[in-house]
Amino acid sequence: MFNYKKLPDLLEIAAAKNEPAFILILDGIEDPHNFGAILRTAEAAGVHGVVIRKNRQVQVTETVIMVSTGAANTVPIARVTNIAEAIRRLQDNGIVVRGVEIDGTRVYNEVNYRVPVAFVVGSEGRGLSRLVKERCDEVVQIPMQGKSNSLNASVAAGIMLFEVLRQRR
Repeated sequence: MFNYKKLPDLLEIAAAKNEPAFILILDGIEDPHNFGAILRTAEAAGVHGVVIRKNRQVQVTETVIMVSTGAANTVPIARVTNIAEAIRRLQDNGIVVRGVEIDGTRVYNEVNYRVPVAFVVGSEGRGLSRLVKERCDEVVQIPMQGKSNSLNASVAAGIMLFEVLRQRR
C-alpha cells in the first residue's frame, strides 16, 4: 500500500526548505500513464507536493510508479476527499491557486509564480470540474495555434511546472 501524505505535510515541506509553496493539484486524472508522467515532471521541477482526489482519480499503482521512473516514491502525494475544500485550505494558508484551462483569463506566463502557488490541472476529458474552477483564484490559459482545442494533461502540467521553475530561478 502506498504511503500518502496529508495536505499540511506539503506545506511543512515548503516551510522546511524556506521556499514559497509550490503545489500541483490534479482534478480527476484517470490515465495512470498521464499520472506517472506528471509525477516525473513534478519531481524534476521541484514541487513540494501533489494533491489528488481519493475517488474518481487514478491512485498510485505499479503502472504509475513505473511510468514516473520512481518519482512517485519521492514526490509527496496527498490524497483528499474534496479538491475544492483542499483549495480553500491552501488559500487560508496564503497560497494563490490557479487553474489551467483553454478559457483562462490570462496567458500562463503573464502571471507571477514567485509567490506561494498551487495550480490545478483537470481531467483528460472534462478539464476542471465546475466547483474546482470556481474555487480557483484565477484560471490561466496556455495559448494554442493549431486545430486542437486542448493539450494532454501531462503536457499542460509540464508547461506550468517549468514556468514556475523558470520564474523562481
